[in-house]
Amino acid sequence: MASKKTVLLVVNPISGGKDKAAIIKAAQSRAEELGYDWTEYETDGKNDIDEIKSLYKKLKPNRVLVAGGDGTIKMTAEALQENDVVIGILPAGSANGLAVDLGFPTGIEDYLDIAFGDHFLEIDMILINGHRSLHLSDVGLNAELIKNYEKSTIRGKLGYALQTVNTLTDEPVVFKACVEVNGQKTEVETKLVVIANSQKYGTGVTVNPVGSMDDGKFEIVLFRNLDLITVGKIIAGNMPLDTGEVEIITASQAIVTTDIPVHFQVDGEYCGEISRLDIEILPRQLKVAAPNP
Repeated sequence: MASKKTVLLVVNPISGGKDKAAIIKAAQSRAEELGYDWTEYETDGKNDIDEIKSLYKKLKPNRVLVAGGDGTIKMTAEALQENDVVIGILPAGSANGLAVDLGFPTGIEDYLDIAFGDHFLEIDMILINGHRSLHLSDVGLNAELIKNYEKSTIRGKLGYALQTVNTLTDEPVVFKACVEVNGQKTEVETKLVVIANSQKYGTGVTVNPVGSMDDGKFEIVLFRNLDLITVGKIIAGNMPLDTGEVEIITASQAIVTTDIPVHFQVDGEYCGEISRLDIEILPRQLKVAAPNP
């Protein structure tokens, strides 16, 4: 007799300020329809990586589902990085940048079709000062926004919107950044430097139109100008690449230094202030269920 198939759901109960009951119920029902045994793990922010590792070793699941945002996906990926398993994303965070970049439709049933489907991508990760990044990391303005968001009591997109207004109301810090790739140095005075494994923030705004998550490369996006006109162009989907306001550098390894300590975030998680980033690509680190091409 063939062994029973098993699915493990990792759920972050507080991500995005959203109630996960409906998506959990639908996922469990779909798993049972497909003949999977069901195990659910709820994160608590204390010892999650070790707990997920232990559950994987015990259950040997055929598929792992994640109900949460980019941070929960990244944490699960770190826990399972030595195992050959496909991760199915059930977007339930504040912005869900990875799902946006992969072209996910909206709706629980659509998410489940993808999560239990046969198509997947082997995507890269970026190692930045020891932190693993799946999606987008940055220093400067956006990282400061995330710091403010983490301190606020209002979650979800409304919380982000409020903190965007608050952060932009204060004059953003201008700093000098030096990017070194293959011995070539590029210097810029800026308010934001993005280290990108993909194309879009979870809001849908494209900051790296040349990005691909499975090409063994990452991009460093330098914003030489972030006035209201440039921000408006970016939000409208018109990255000003031909005007000199934005420069994109593709690399597999890089060093970024700043003249002053600046705010730093990885996949939506604030990581403090830094003045140096050592960056390298980690090719094909994770199998993620994705929409059919």
